[in-house]
Amino acid sequence: MMSSAKEAAEPETTKLKVLALHGYRQNADSFRSKLGSFRKQVSKYVEFVFLSAPHKAAPLEAGGEQDPAQKSWWFNKDDHTFKGTNQGGPAYGFDESLRLVEKTWQAEGCHGLLGFSQGACFAGLLCDLSARGMTKVKPQFAILASGFRSGSLVHLNYYENKIQLPSLHLYGETDDIITKDMSIALSDTFLEPEIVTHPGGHYFPAQASMKQIYVDFFRDQLQLYLEAKELANATEENILQLEPQAATSGASDGEQPDDSDSDSD
Repeated sequence: MMSSAKEAAEPETTKLKVLALHGYRQNADSFRSKLGSFRKQVSKYVEFVFLSAPHKAAPLEAGGEQDPAQKSWWFNKDDHTFKGTNQGGPAYGFDESLRLVEKTWQAEGCHGLLGFSQGACFAGLLCDLSARGMTKVKPQFAILASGFRSGSLVHLNYYENKIQLPSLHLYGETDDIITKDMSIALSDTFLEPEIVTHPGGHYFPAQASMKQIYVDFFRDQLQLYLEAKELANATEENILQLEPQAATSGASDGEQPDDSDSDSD
């Protein structure tokens, strides 16, 4: 009866849980809103966890008022601002964001990453860290839109080895903020990236023509996850079945010498 009650309290997971990382000057709420159509397209397969970066972005104009709703995962310029094209700069605040993402990942039980712009850059770094066993974040797949390689000095060695992870890379042909060559450079760090382009600029594409691409990707990842989970459960069940047999066998082996001694007497 206790086993049945436990099973009722823990229904089988039928959706993937994806941690969504917003772009520079966005936050969890604004990113959730921008992905409204996309979320509806894949709602059968995915549940999203939206997280706000821990740092406030600097005012758009020097001396201006800071908007607390505009967030940044880290800053790559000495004036504590961020620009995707900046090379050789710092990574102020990156460690704090990494700890926040790791905490959220474990608390929510996520399966994959989705990032846009700076969030996609962050997701790419997380995939690399995971491949090297240097983070608690263990993504099974990643979706990177308008992504790019980090130019911060401390991140330059993150792109030395190919990442063996299913990945979907999206970028706009006319994006003048994160140019397509920057997104291609990030996709090149993955072993077998799936690349999809759109004719627009710097945004996450969610037009109807894109729906099947997203559905196919998430459906494949969900199937892989469920198959892996089924295999793990079957392996665990086999181990549990073998343990009592091994214990019985050991007891029998231990009794045989006693019987033999008794017969010889």
